[in-house]
Amino acid sequence: MSGTLVIVLFLFLLATGLPIAVSMGLPSALYLLMANIPPSQLIQRMVTSLNSFPMLAVPLFILAAGLMNSSGITERLFEFAKLLVGRMKGGLAQVNIVASLIFSGISGAALADVGGLGNIEIEAMDKQNYPKTHSAAITVASAVIGPIFPPSIPLIIYGAAAETSSMRLLIAGVFPALAIAAALMIQVAFFSRKFNYPRGVERRYTKAQIVRVLKRGLPSMLMPAIMMGGMLSGWFSPTEVAAIAVAYATILSIAYKEMTVSSFIKACVETLQSTASVLFIVASAAIFAWVLTVEQLPQQVSSLMLNISDNPAVLLMLANVILLIAGMLLESTAAIMILTPILLPPLVAAGVNPVHFGLVMVFNLMIGMITPPVGMSVYMVSPIVGLPVGKIFKASLPYLVSLVAALIILTYIPQISLWLPTLVFG
Repeated sequence: MSGTLVIVLFLFLLATGLPIAVSMGLPSALYLLMANIPPSQLIQRMVTSLNSFPMLAVPLFILAAGLMNSSGITERLFEFAKLLVGRMKGGLAQVNIVASLIFSGISGAALADVGGLGNIEIEAMDKQNYPKTHSAAITVASAVIGPIFPPSIPLIIYGAAAETSSMRLLIAGVFPALAIAAALMIQVAFFSRKFNYPRGVERRYTKAQIVRVLKRGLPSMLMPAIMMGGMLSGWFSPTEVAAIAVAYATILSIAYKEMTVSSFIKACVETLQSTASVLFIVASAAIFAWVLTVEQLPQQVSSLMLNISDNPAVLLMLANVILLIAGMLLESTAAIMILTPILLPPLVAAGVNPVHFGLVMVFNLMIGMITPPVGMSVYMVSPIVGLPVGKIFKASLPYLVSLVAALIILTYIPQISLWLPTLVFG
């Protein structure tokens, strides 16, 4: 059984609607069976792929996001963002972006952003008569920032797949995330004038209101500050940061008295379900990638790409095209595990820094979260606004302009990604 047949079978199973982990696992198991490789090899490699200390951060960040959503922390973050940019024209659309940036400093996942802030943001925009399609579009577009700004679950998974420092990757995401947020805010400012969006806050905040918002929001705002400070100072590893996020979210939940026992249990159950799904994909992708490696597919792709050009700019452009297409079709975790060992070697051979490529890869795949046919963020926000996914996909298309522009800048100015980790680590 050849590597090409394994890929064809994978694509066929994926097209039939089978879960992506099963679509990867069945061809891999069939390959091992036909090659007379003991089944114990399959189990051993799947388990070994999960035996990683950095991977422990994944369930912890998912739990931290769940605790935030059930304890009123997200609402306080939204109020704080409203205080910062709510007076601007189209203020609530701008608040949507800033709140996503702040929230992403804790959750590390796009879907957690949509699920946690989406209801609050869209409800507030509805009260100011924003078209529902516009509210949904800016919500899913701003959620792209989540997996770029540290902490980031996809970057941690990429670090494990690429055998690259997760800490460098997380710190490298700071300025790219700020650049993406700035690009979206510029586009929202343009739309605010074109469609005459209202100000988020008509009257200036009084001193008493500012003090009230700060008192309510400051403890929650300290959470990303502590996490970022700990990483930049080198005091915490990504996994330790995730544990601190859970502990801090638990303390705030108790202090705010808004989380019940049932909501805590619900957050834990959702964490188990999400973690099982993510890690099943990682384990299946690991054995799938191993089969492709045995068939020397990465070496063949590497030779093909280097035969096309050894110019890093050309190879990055080619990688962007591949990743954008993959993001439209594959779940991000599976795409990272499958494509990292295939695309990274030729790019590194051409002189591309693996940390820089990690940010490029994750950003490409996050753009896929708002594009058909997969578009998980769109499918999640659809029931919130009560609109079919087709309308939301159509409304989200204009935001691809600013996101792709930011992608091009991030791709061809690597210093945006590499300056901060170089400054911190040397």
